[in-house]
Amino acid sequence: MPVKPHHHPHPHGGAGGRPSCHGVAWEEARRIAVAAARALTAGNAPPPHSPDVPIGGAPVQGPAAGGRSVPGAPVVVPLVEALGCRLVLPLRASVAVPGADVAAMDGYAVGGEPPWRVVGRVLAGGRPYGCPLRAGEAVEIATGAPVPDGTSAVLRHEDALVRPGAPTCASPSAPGPASSPDPGRDGWAGERGGAPSPEWVWGRGPLEAGRHVRRRGEDVAEGAVVLEAGVAVTPVVLALAAGLGHDTLPVRPRPAVSVLVTGDEVVHEGVPGPGRVRDAIGPFLPGLVEWAGGRVVASDHLPDGPEPLLRALSPPARLEPPRPGRTAPPSPPSHVGRADPRLPPPPPWARAGAGRVVVVCGASSKGPADHLRAVLDRLGAEVLVDGVAVRPGHPQLLARLRCGTLVVGLPGNPYAALGAALTLLVPILRTLTETTRAGSTGTLAAVRPHPEDTRLVAVRRRGDQAVPVGHDRPGSLWGAALADALAVVPPGWRGEPVELIELPGRG
Repeated sequence: MPVKPHHHPHPHGGAGGRPSCHGVAWEEARRIAVAAARALTAGNAPPPHSPDVPIGGAPVQGPAAGGRSVPGAPVVVPLVEALGCRLVLPLRASVAVPGADVAAMDGYAVGGEPPWRVVGRVLAGGRPYGCPLRAGEAVEIATGAPVPDGTSAVLRHEDALVRPGAPTCASPSAPGPASSPDPGRDGWAGERGGAPSPEWVWGRGPLEAGRHVRRRGEDVAEGAVVLEAGVAVTPVVLALAAGLGHDTLPVRPRPAVSVLVTGDEVVHEGVPGPGRVRDAIGPFLPGLVEWAGGRVVASDHLPDGPEPLLRALSPPARLEPPRPGRTAPPSPPSHVGRADPRLPPPPPWARAGAGRVVVVCGASSKGPADHLRAVLDRLGAEVLVDGVAVRPGHPQLLARLRCGTLVVGLPGNPYAALGAALTLLVPILRTLTETTRAGSTGTLAAVRPHPEDTRLVAVRRRGDQAVPVGHDRPGSLWGAALADALAVVPPGWRGEPVELIELPGRG
């Protein structure tokens, strides 16, 4: 099947509305990316068990639509895996908070009027006091421990006057009638190892009824909706869910992204030698993907040449199960329907079980070492975007494999790759996660527009002004590191306010 790029003329595609020789207009490329992501979410792709499905293209499992597993469909995951996702159902309290009437302070749970005879002790997490408090009784209690039935209030330790012995009246200076504690009442004799000498407690001032007692469900009633569907799961949301009795959450999972960095000249550590370059794209992609709502689940470095790339984007060969009436091939039953063990194993990123978006860094241009287009042709892929009229970053590419997996091709120059990722990859991830960010505009200082292509200019925002920072050649990220946004300068720009795309960590 030949590769058939989609060409979408756009008013900004070139001078006088003519399509640029560099491909589709920048705004049109973004719209195509959004549409491709929506089709992926809607399940408009072959079933995941099709032999065309790459190992790295298996969709996130969830409720199926029309017999297909829809990428990004709701799933129930453990709390630790829900971070960064969005709730697909309201979060309800499985328990009341607090779950019982508890002490809000360390002190004494008291019944009736003073003086109070101390008859027990209750610690947080320990055994509750087993009897209702009678008037004139108190239980020493820790914060968060359940108060006994009959508790009038909790007297804080710092407000308590404690005296041992038998009082003769209702004041610390003149004790009242003697009364002996009941060593058999739960929570006291066991704590002290037998019948103790009685202790009596008075308050330093009046004690309001109900003071320092948190009633059951006072913070959250059992069954109450505390968060609506669509809320992002933050660390605080995880803590809230755990406190409400949840071990799992129903979420829309973050899109899983695989990264393939190509090139014999690329090294990943140390100072590159002559003819080599340090990989500057692989390090920024995980953070950018995370910022856009996805997650990088696997990455790999491929040497130049079409075969490594073809192998990385293709499914492993499978042995056909026997048809009715035919003898099974002479191989162990465990191999039926699995990857052919006689073939080399799939690359590490594929074995990791990636998602429905694959990013290929390099190999997207049209030089002798750029094999992505030829590989996509051999795979029968549909090329949706073949070049974008933007500087830097015009040799970018978006394709859909026959299984539905989206392949985003980024240029090999770092700043060009950043611009291409913001053009194609970020809109795809934002669409898959149903996340939007408010756009902004600014007045740009004098910049020379390109007659046919959109320019992405690194700028710093100062109020409603956007000031270019320079150092923004395609092979350098210096300007992007100084900037907090990229200004979108359309072809033929005449000084009107321009769109500003925030950069990760700067917005």
